[in-house]
Amino acid sequence: MGVYEELVARGLIAQVTDEKEIRELVNSGKAIFYIGFDPTADSLHVGHFMALCLMKRLQMAGNKPIALLGGGTGMIGDPSGRTDMRQMLTKETIQHNVECFKEQMSKFIDFSDGKALMVDNAEWLLDLNYVELLREVGACFSVNRMLTAECYKQRMERGLSFLEFNYMIMQSYDFYALYQRYGCNMQFGGDDQWSNMLGGTELIRRKLGKDAYAMTINLLLNSEGKKMGKTQSGAVWLSAEKTSPYDFYQYWRNVDDADVIKCLKMLTFLSLEEIDELAKLQGSELNKAKEILAYELTKMIHGKDEADKAQEAARALFGSKTDTSNMPSTELGEDDFTDGEIAVLDLLSKCSLIPSKKEGRRLIEQGGISIDDEKVTEVSKKLSAAAFEKGFVVIKKGKKVFHKAIFNS
Repeated sequence: MGVYEELVARGLIAQVTDEKEIRELVNSGKAIFYIGFDPTADSLHVGHFMALCLMKRLQMAGNKPIALLGGGTGMIGDPSGRTDMRQMLTKETIQHNVECFKEQMSKFIDFSDGKALMVDNAEWLLDLNYVELLREVGACFSVNRMLTAECYKQRMERGLSFLEFNYMIMQSYDFYALYQRYGCNMQFGGDDQWSNMLGGTELIRRKLGKDAYAMTINLLLNSEGKKMGKTQSGAVWLSAEKTSPYDFYQYWRNVDDADVIKCLKMLTFLSLEEIDELAKLQGSELNKAKEILAYELTKMIHGKDEADKAQEAARALFGSKTDTSNMPSTELGEDDFTDGEIAVLDLLSKCSLIPSKKEGRRLIEQGGISIDDEKVTEVSKKLSAAAFEKGFVVIKKGKKVFHKAIFNS
């Protein structure tokens, strides 16, 4: 089985422009492909994780990835999949985010000896002459055709800014620039990027008379239909400072039964034969597959030591629930207490267990919060400093999320 056929078998491919040519390039290790990452935050999240896994998988087969950082397109914002306009970021914030992305990607993709490239599209986009761009590139795009793109159609009723309308042209120009500078012959992205990617292949064909190819990967969805990486507390980040290795492990350990085999195929490097064996598990036996998924992905992002700790902590909690040594924790200070007390809602916020006080009230009202095995029944409940006499309390959210709040008075 070639690498292209394996991508198909793992359920990764959604659409391709020229399957025969793409299969030949990928299987022969001759694909020079790029995936774009707009630096809208100071960390990659698990929504980017599938793209990184794809890059690594193709690199292992001899193909050359280009990680394109959107220092230029990040100043515009991609309207795809959004109901309103992104908050505009300053150049300084974008540059900071770009540097964070570079550090995280370097731990995952091998950039040594020219095996991969990391490029920032600010290099060419920020110096473009607007009138020249309109004449040279704008003339290749039909407004009527652009308006039929799904990424624009879903925004027309709510309002689409002229700024965002230019995003397709900017992304298309990226492919054009990468083709000329680095011989990039293929573009990958989520299946919501299809229209933008076709724009790039068409621009190369019209301006250079050359062929280039595009392939979109399936966006992994959980059983509720939300995009991968979204939880009640917000996004799941690849940065250990924003999402602890334990919480990262727990996110994957708690995926829905219907999703675990799909995640194993798309995101791990286990063989398809191993995964097929795990697919035979039923009922509570699926927890074994979930443990393997969580461990493999945590090891990839945070290393074996952190994966071992996370697994040990999870097993201890779901076993005796007495070992709190590796439990994620938050330290409280005197300033967190008022008159010797802290409101439970403030405690949940401090520990990043809720995205808002409204969500915290809902959880408490539904019986979803316990502290030291005692269910919290009142939204207005407060804890005194005396509750921390052993140095900490253990907060339980739902059935599977545990957190230690530490306070040494």
